[in-house]
Amino acid sequence: MEGSNLKSAALLEQLRVHLASGDDKELVEKIGFVYQLNISPKRIGVDEEVFVVDLKKGVVSKGPYEGNPDATFSFTDDDFLAISSGKLNPQMAFIMGKLKIKGSISAAQKFTPDIFPKPSKL
Repeated sequence: MEGSNLKSAALLEQLRVHLASGDDKELVEKIGFVYQLNISPKRIGVDEEVFVVDLKKGVVSKGPYEGNPDATFSFTDDDFLAISSGKLNPQMAFIMGKLKIKGSISAAQKFTPDIFPKPSKL
């Protein structure tokens, strides 16, 4: 994602390209929710960058969602990377205060590391 200093932006760009390729249509059909990600460099809520993962349309974009997303997540850059890679359990992150959720909890529970494309093994 252009203009971002976050490490997470590279992962979100990979997801954007992956979804645009149409390789994972069943992901959009299976999940069908819109997620807004508020990602901060160091502390939740401070200097955050906003991204939208729209799994109704299969699109990833930078900037707030126009309307109400199904779920909004707030976390730091490092915690987002840990959750998306499966190194940090999302439920534990929530309990430890490393992840804040607004909106539908049932939609939030479908936002798992499985959404993100796996790095190719060379």
